[in-house]
Amino acid sequence: MSQKTAQGKFAELLDVMARLRSDHGCPWDKEQTHVSLKPCLLEETYELLDALEEGDPRKLKEELGDVLLQVVFHSQIASEEGRFTAQDVISQLTEKLIRRHPYVFAGEPLPDDAAAVLKQRMQIKTSERKAGESKSALGNISKAMPALARAQSITRRASHLGFDWPDIGPVWNKIAEEIEELKHAARSGDKARTGEELGDLLFSIVNLARFFDVEAEQVLAQTIDRFTRRFHYIEEQLQKQNKSFDQSTLEEMDLLWEEAKKLEIEGAYST
Repeated sequence: MSQKTAQGKFAELLDVMARLRSDHGCPWDKEQTHVSLKPCLLEETYELLDALEEGDPRKLKEELGDVLLQVVFHSQIASEEGRFTAQDVISQLTEKLIRRHPYVFAGEPLPDDAAAVLKQRMQIKTSERKAGESKSALGNISKAMPALARAQSITRRASHLGFDWPDIGPVWNKIAEEIEELKHAARSGDKARTGEELGDLLFSIVNLARFFDVEAEQVLAQTIDRFTRRFHYIEEQLQKQNKSFDQSTLEEMDLLWEEAKKLEIEGAYST
C-alpha cells in the first residue's frame, strides 16, 4: 500500500468515527467518554497481547485494528471538546520519534549498541519533562501496570542508567538474603513485616528474570496456564471415577498431577 493510499484509508477511518459520534450516529458511541472507554482499551490491549502470543497474523491484524480504534475514538472525543485532534496526536508522536533518535535524524554519532541506545533515550526522555514534572527516569512508569511488569520496567530503566550489578552472582545472593529475611519475619508473626519481606523477595526474583532476559509477567502467566491445564486434568479424571475433591486424598491428586505433567511432555494432553 502506498503512503498516499494509507493516508486516504486513515482519513476514511477518522470520517467513520466522526459519523458514529454525530447526531445521527450510533447511540452507544455517542454516549462514550474518555473514562467510560478505559475498560475497552484495557480489554483490547490484553487481546492484542494474546494475539502476539499465539502468533496468528490474521488475529494480530484484527487486534491491532481494535487498539487503533481506541486511539481514534479518544482522539475524536478530544476533538469534539476542542482539546486536540488525531492529527495532533500523530504530529506529536512524529516529533517525539525524531527527537529521541538524533543519531538517525540529526547526524549525531550512532550509539555502540542497543544498551547505549536505551541509556541515551532515558536521558532524552528525562530532559523532556516539563517544569513541575518529575525528572526521575522512573517517574512516568504507570502505577496501573501489573506489578510484575512494572517491577521489571523499573529495574530495566535503572540498569540502563548504570544502577545495576555487573553480573548475575549478586542477584542470587540477594534472593537468598531476602528468603532468610522473609523466614525471620514470618517467625515473628508480624503480618505487615512479612508482607513487606515477601514483596522484597518478589522484586528480587523479577530482577533475576531480567538477567535471564525473560519477562516475569509472561513466564508467570505461562505457569498459571500450566497449573490450570493440570488441574483440569485432575478434575476430569476424578469425574471419570465419580469422585469429588473431598473424596480424594492429596496423594491421589498428586499422582494425577504427575500424570498430567507426563502427558504434557509427551504432547498427549494440552486442553
